[in-house]
Amino acid sequence: MKRYLTTLPLLALLACAGAHADTLLIDRTKEQAAPVVPVRGQTASQVLSAFGEPTEKLEPRGGQKRQWPTINRWVYPMFTVYFEKSKVIDVVANKADANEVGPKPPIR
Repeated sequence: MKRYLTTLPLLALLACAGAHADTLLIDRTKEQAAPVVPVRGQTASQVLSAFGEPTEKLEPRGGQKRQWPTINRWVYPMFTVYFEKSKVIDVVANKADANEVGPKPPIR
């Protein structure tokens, strides 16, 4: 019983210490209303007409073998779009600020 009473304040202290944790990217995306983003299967021209020019087009990756298709990445302010050939295969939310914990920056 005495051991329990001595660990209780320690647990309370640890709970308070975790109160100022970093903002997680997944928490921010759950809190916001569903943003309008490209849909899987859209073509690159459909994405361009709907969202305009990306802020950055990263170098293509892959394509060394037939089994490894070339992946293109377009960076927009709120998300990054991944294309296989000219079709959208995925959209990933970007970090809002440096304190947010989320995906690693894209490989350049």
